Amino acid sequence: MDKIKQLEKEWAPVKQQEDFKAGDTITVHYRISEGNKERIQQYQGVVIQRKGTGSTATFTVRKMSGSIGVERIFPVASPFLDKVDVNKRGDVNRARIFYIRERRGKSARIKEKRMSVAKEASNSMAKAEKSKAKKSAATEAK
Repeated sequence: MDKIKQLEKEWAPVKQQEDFKAGDTITVHYRISEGNKERIQQYQGVVIQRKGTGSTATFTVRKMSGSIGVERIFPVASPFLDKVDVNKRGDVNRARIFYIRERRGKSARIKEKRMSVAKEASNSMAKAEKSKAKKSAATEAK
């Protein structure tokens, strides 16, 4: 293994987040400090791409603000990234959906990937088990 990657793995661990990919509609909870105040701002939009690996990975989210498209790039390992919620799973055939930039109205819609009730239940159970494991690991570390 490359020494830089090994050091990066040891010194800059990446927070576990909900798994998402291009085409998914997500809400990013981002911590913003204004002067001495701190608040959490929610940014909801469609993931256009995921780029990079490890602590240098980023993802781009596009939202429509009025009639203007706004894109924002978020680093995965950012300390200001509070949490990421997946609202809808998109059914797209590409890893980078830049074609959405030229689309307006109905043609800009992304088909929702439908999951069976059993799959959704198993996904929610897996999330609950992961969060319990995280909390127990955190209490043991203290």
